Amino acid sequence: MAEFEQVARVDEIADGGRKSLIVDDVPVLLLRVGDDFYCIEDVCTHDGQPLSDGPLVGCEITCSRHGARFDVRDGKPMCMPATEPVATFPVEVRDGAVYVGTSE
Repeated sequence: MAEFEQVARVDEIADGGRKSLIVDDVPVLLLRVGDDFYCIEDVCTHDGQPLSDGPLVGCEITCSRHGARFDVRDGKPMCMPATEPVATFPVEVRDGAVYVGTSE
């Protein structure tokens, strides 16, 4: 069962914003889309490029290197050249704080 760790305050990340984190020794991105928060591994499954600088439009983040797009809600690849999903992490918002699930 996942443990949850506080990683941010809701008001510290604007709509469309992001925060780079390390969760379970894995680089991840915490992303905000409207009032929802998502956490994905910060790596394009096509070539290992970080996604941290890629544009976020709606619920899709694009790898700035080759243009692969991923749905941040479930990690699913939306177009070539990516064929494998990025890992996602559970997120909870409680009392103005954002928590990400860890495997501890």
